[in-house]
Amino acid sequence: MRHNELSSLIIKAAITVHRTLGPGLLESVYQVCLVAELRSMQLKVAEQVAVPIIYRGQRLANDLRIDLLVEDMVVVEIKAVDELQPIHTAQLLTYLKL
Repeated sequence: MRHNELSSLIIKAAITVHRTLGPGLLESVYQVCLVAELRSMQLKVAEQVAVPIIYRGQRLANDLRIDLLVEDMVVVEIKAVDELQPIHTAQLLTYLKL
């Protein structure tokens, strides 16, 4: 499956979850429901995937966590906010760079 096709399926699933549950819930609720929706589509979903911090060849003590990794290709970071802020973009870019 190509990235564009997979992204479209993930967006469709996220819209379904949001339309079903509505706004105002915790991210953890949306996450567990999105995982169920994606798995019902027969997609492989890993939750809370550790992303190691490597600095000058040394793995540091703390790992970062990706909310969802779908089909080992697409990072999904779940946010329950009115508006995305620059820090949210920075968070995702950090995962991609590490």
